[in-house]
Amino acid sequence: MQWDRLFEDLESQLSSEWEAERAVLDAESERLRISRLDLRDRLRVLCGAHAAATLDLPGRQRVRVVLRALGADWLAADPSAGDGAAATRALRLFPLPALEGIGTDHGMILSSLDVDGERVPPLRERMTLGFVLRDLARRRVPVRIATTGGDDLHGTIDRAGADHLDLAMHDAGEARRASSVHGFRILPFSALAWVQTPGDQML
Repeated sequence: MQWDRLFEDLESQLSSEWEAERAVLDAESERLRISRLDLRDRLRVLCGAHAAATLDLPGRQRVRVVLRALGADWLAADPSAGDGAAATRALRLFPLPALEGIGTDHGMILSSLDVDGERVPPLRERMTLGFVLRDLARRRVPVRIATTGGDDLHGTIDRAGADHLDLAMHDAGEARRASSVHGFRILPFSALAWVQTPGDQML
């Protein structure tokens, strides 16, 4: 009986040590996996879940949104009702370099760590900001643009280059006609906090 108890104690001890070692290896494996994630990996999950989020932008701007789509260097989102733009079915395009922080609930934060590394990203994720802005220019879609310096501009994109756009400024709700244009601006992409379009005009 004493030998039986001894062997049972040894087996229990060995099992505990194996479990502890396995837990250490699992934790280290998880830390290594997370260390390989980039922001786009996590944004892909949040966009796929249409997560509600608060985006921190330059100039202490904070925008509540519902995340919709991810591009090569941009994020598309619906402004939430609290921001006053949802009633117009607007869609906003945020350059990724303009993001200073992303707030969402703890469950979504944890969910965003669960990335499927084997999934092939959709073609949309290869579209650059310039590509999308050139399409808006081609279709003469009216836009509202907020700059990182705090300007709030309305107009139509006349053309988009590799790192900048030309904006013909006119009042919101007006078509781009020579008589309605009251100025022109060249805006570097780096100066864009977001670009807003009517919701049925994009993506």
